Amino acid sequence: MFDVSFFLRQNFARVWAMASEKLSSLEIGCIYSVTVTELLSQNLGAGNSMNRIVPSMWPNIEKLCLSVDYITDAMVGAISKGLISLTHLELQDAPIIEPRFSFDLTNVGLQQINQLSKLRHLSLVRSQEFLVTYFRRVNDLGILLMADGCADLESICLGGFCRVTDTGFRTILHTFSNLNKLRVFHGIQLTHLVFHDISATSLSLKHVSLRWCSLLTNDAVKNLSLNKDLSYLDLRDCRSLRDEALRAIGTIPKLKTLLLDGSDISDAGLSHLRPLIMSSLVSLSVRGCKKLTDKSITVLFDGLSKIELHVLDLSNLPYLSDAAILQLTRSKFAISELRLRQCPLIGDVSVMALASMQVNEDQRHGSSLRLLDLYNCGGLTQLSFKWLKNPYFPRMRWLGVTGSLHRDLVDALARSRPFLHVACHGEELGADHWDSSDSFYMHHYDEVDEFEQWLFDGEDDDDDDDIADDENDAELLL
Repeated sequence: MFDVSFFLRQNFARVWAMASEKLSSLEIGCIYSVTVTELLSQNLGAGNSMNRIVPSMWPNIEKLCLSVDYITDAMVGAISKGLISLTHLELQDAPIIEPRFSFDLTNVGLQQINQLSKLRHLSLVRSQEFLVTYFRRVNDLGILLMADGCADLESICLGGFCRVTDTGFRTILHTFSNLNKLRVFHGIQLTHLVFHDISATSLSLKHVSLRWCSLLTNDAVKNLSLNKDLSYLDLRDCRSLRDEALRAIGTIPKLKTLLLDGSDISDAGLSHLRPLIMSSLVSLSVRGCKKLTDKSITVLFDGLSKIELHVLDLSNLPYLSDAAILQLTRSKFAISELRLRQCPLIGDVSVMALASMQVNEDQRHGSSLRLLDLYNCGGLTQLSFKWLKNPYFPRMRWLGVTGSLHRDLVDALARSRPFLHVACHGEELGADHWDSSDSFYMHHYDEVDEFEQWLFDGEDDDDDDDIADDENDAELLL
């Protein structure tokens, strides 16, 4: 682990050359594209043979993930030619100014991808972290040229290709016969016509992510739902989707993850998810779906005997109140992540209900929750912090609260629970900024530490009386 920016380019080349011959995967979080191009060009000095370096690890790298300042034709060409075993390529840039022609990706650069025909996974993403910008020099022709050399791709992710239309995206669907993972971000010209004849292809898509595709409509989802092997569906910020889309989604039997943030769905629309997929769904997000109310929880969970759901995001729902969380706790399913951030009607009663919740009789109170995000919830007072202390929520590793309120209580809580990560500035809990919609979004938690478990066990006798007293108080409030 080191900061690439501390090295002069010629010095970093020597460090690079010392890497193990067994290295097969390389991920660098921040590096200049010029540096990558020079390292892979095998000619770092113009005409100076003393600087010619051929790192021993190059022939063995199969996976390369880079975050650079600009994705350029020169860098893509150097990677395609220099890494002869490459099967997995992920490139992301975040320009701070609009790229010039020589520092941008064009149709010519796309044509150079996969010259050795070994690539199976490709991701090219232009982040809008600092500037609203796109790959403006790539159009449908570039996608067509790339498709000619990438017919064996199994997964592809394209982010920020504003000039690519339905024609270009349909080329991908009709050319990559082995494709099972499709991800498109900021596809501002992508419409339902991309998928209207998807049944005519041999594709068996399992993972589809179409985020910030504002022209996407219910018809696109209806056609996508014909892929009965679909297990992951991300439609976040596709704001034209309504209840008709949920009706189609409700027919996908193997769906495990469903992300619908910002869509125009209602409580009645959620009923279409029952009974087929709610019994098998593992992760559900309806963040920012402004029409949803407390009734949505009843619609989703009331009367279900089998629930596999572990991750639930109910953030930014202005009409969601403590009554919904009480209904949620009565379902007694083993939820491990619950996000309620920016819900103005969520307060102390929700925290007490979650703290007292038991999935099984032999488990601790609130034992299943490992992540709880309460940032900017309008009804929280000092009382909530009492219920966030030990012995409640013994497995919790991530907690989001508003740090500007009750700062002393937040600091005291962090000190009393050294294994708990307390976030109080609004940051997303556990999410990786490289890609929060894919496998990077999954969080890894440690089990209860032995020392922490010993502390819990030593406190059990005293805590039982405290719990009984607290629960009596909770019953009065509830």
